[in-house]
Amino acid sequence: MDIVFIEGLCVDATIGVFDWERKIKQRLRIDLEMAWDIRQAASTDDLQYALDYKAVSDRISEHVAGTEYELLESLAEELSELLLNDFSISWLRMKLSKPGAVPTASNVGLLIERGQRGDR
Repeated sequence: MDIVFIEGLCVDATIGVFDWERKIKQRLRIDLEMAWDIRQAASTDDLQYALDYKAVSDRISEHVAGTEYELLESLAEELSELLLNDFSISWLRMKLSKPGAVPTASNVGLLIERGQRGDR
């Protein structure tokens, strides 16, 4: 299984359970690993056979900008479903971080895996 990854994608989101959080944008960080068979893209040198990480990044940013959530869990679930469906990804691992949410921690968040691992 080949992995296409995106590290440190920053998006601004309306997210949180407190009233003050509902009035501001907060910076989230996304690290993403996605299963993708790169052999056809490699042999043809053609983007149409690759998992376009720019398109994936843009789709995530668009989605987050247009939505509001209380929980990271809700955002992670919705993003993973969106990516699996929109890009025909068979498996992904997503780390969704909310730096600054806990002042005494350098970072907090969650890590999820969705889909089936293995050859595509």
